[in-house]
Amino acid sequence: MADSKDVLTGLIWVYTLYALAILSVVGWFAYKITSKGEGKLIRPLFFYVWVSFLVVTGVSLHIFTYNTIPWSPMDLNRNEIKADTVFHITVENHQFRLPAKKLTVRLNQKVLFDVTTNDLTYGFGLFRQDNTMVFQMQVVPGHKNDVLWQFGETGIFDIRSTEYSGPKGAFMHEKAVVEVIE
Repeated sequence: MADSKDVLTGLIWVYTLYALAILSVVGWFAYKITSKGEGKLIRPLFFYVWVSFLVVTGVSLHIFTYNTIPWSPMDLNRNEIKADTVFHITVENHQFRLPAKKLTVRLNQKVLFDVTTNDLTYGFGLFRQDNTMVFQMQVVPGHKNDVLWQFGETGIFDIRSTEYSGPKGAFMHEKAVVEVIE
């Protein structure tokens, strides 16, 4: 499975370049309406070719990046995948209640984080030690809230609430509670 950090870095570069190409159309348009009509005329054909190129490129980017989202194959085939480990986690009164002090997972193991709340809407996010997010989900009372994940890297991870649940929600941070080992 692709790492979310690598996917994000690649998408930042690709979409930044694409946005700059789109802005070139805006710049060209701004230049043309503010000029006095002197100089070389850029033919409308060039404009339509450039806009067509941007449309084809934009659609192609979306088709090409469709399956680079790390979790999409697991979500699409969810009913056929059995989790190797299930962690039942409760969130209540602005606190995570974990099944153990440290949740240990083996590399490439499929893990189901089943999170329940009965009082407020919370977030459940897993973060690397450099504070980059691995995944997150919203935890809503009265609904099934789970995420199936396969870890492709070893390390120690933090759990944080990623949803505003009042001022106390800012302190919902469990440090170094998930460990992925070989």
